[in-house]
Amino acid sequence: QVQLVESGGGLVQPGGSLRLSCTASGSIFSIYTMGWYRRAPGKQRELVADITSGGRANYADSVKGRFTISRDNAKNTVYLQMNSLKPEDTAVYYCNADIFTIVRVRVNCWGQGTQVTISS
Repeated sequence: QVQLVESGGGLVQPGGSLRLSCTASGSIFSIYTMGWYRRAPGKQRELVADITSGGRANYADSVKGRFTISRDNAKNTVYLQMNSLKPEDTAVYYCNADIFTIVRVRVNCWGQGTQVTISS
């Protein structure tokens, strides 16, 4: 059993910044990839960024240069620093993790989501 809990969402003005956090807990042996997805109003869920345990990051073109993903492996935590936020960044942001449990079962887990609203 593994749980992901996100935090850090909220309301911010265009051009502002926000930092999201997601912590995994439970019967974890290791975590390979952690990432952030979002679902904007009227759109399908999309990948925002992800990062491997070794620190290799991947970003959606729409957020390159503005967002930075990072992780603390010791804390099983992934972060998303969001700068220069735009109204189109408004979405529910979901944490995702590719996890190996203590019995070495591979599980893909999702958090409950955290609302990010960019509005003036």
